[in-house]
Amino acid sequence: MSDAMNDAGGLDPRTHPFRGDIAADFLEGKVEAQAFVPGKKHRLGVAWAPVMTKPGPVELQATELLFGEAFTVFDDKDGWSWGQCGHDGYVGYVKTRSIYSNLPEPTHWVAAMRSLVFPDNKGEYPSLMSLSMMARVSVEASVEDGEGDYAKLASGGWVFKKHLAALGDSRPDFVATASVFSRTPYLWGGRGGQGIDCSGLIQVALGAAGIDCPRDSDQQAEAIGVDVDVPEDGLGLEPGDIVFFPGHVGIHLGSGAFLHASSAEMMVATHSLSEVIERIRKKKGQGITRVRRLGA
Repeated sequence: MSDAMNDAGGLDPRTHPFRGDIAADFLEGKVEAQAFVPGKKHRLGVAWAPVMTKPGPVELQATELLFGEAFTVFDDKDGWSWGQCGHDGYVGYVKTRSIYSNLPEPTHWVAAMRSLVFPDNKGEYPSLMSLSMMARVSVEASVEDGEGDYAKLASGGWVFKKHLAALGDSRPDFVATASVFSRTPYLWGGRGGQGIDCSGLIQVALGAAGIDCPRDSDQQAEAIGVDVDVPEDGLGLEPGDIVFFPGHVGIHLGSGAFLHASSAEMMVATHSLSEVIERIRKKKGQGITRVRRLGA
């Protein structure tokens, strides 16, 4: 997912909460608005929720919030809250009924691709909710405390302990993390709730590795890793290199294999990098635009 919506004034409205009628108070003096207001912190209280570019269920989905992630609200009208995602600063609209101001502070994050919340501590009854990787939860006691395989959540329900990691813990092998999403449906703006898009796959995989990563591919190309020479034919890349195209991004796995959330296949898939280069070149008129390498 890409395509910048940069404002002519220099501030990117994707990550700066301002409109003509209202803006965040910390932007006063930087943008023009009729009113500047402080934000009110909330957290998502459902498994996942789309963050829309405009209020309304048939507008374009910009990104996605996962359970327990923070969302700061600057305006609330007609069932939609306009605000900013806490994990990456992305701005958009979320249904007001999905966010809460009284959820406990998270202590852990979901480290499995998906984990179920059960009403019991044995996982024998139908689940209450399905949580995606990077969802935030609050555990009532230390995961290591007590007996049994399940941790009790302060928000209700039980989660398999081995699916949780303490905040601050990471999964350094981001390539392995991205690979577990293979065959996940493609969804524009998705981060794993119902589906995932190309830049969402990169963001989640790097986030699990403890690496801050912006949302869209053009932002990622500027922010993560360091530049390496762009091979026109894709040869000479190392495993883990993050490869950018016009409006697209994925991970080189080595030996010419390329993992990405593919809109052509409508799922996360592994393809030959050379085939992807050729397909995008025919469609966009350009192949690889940039390669970024972590730890170089």
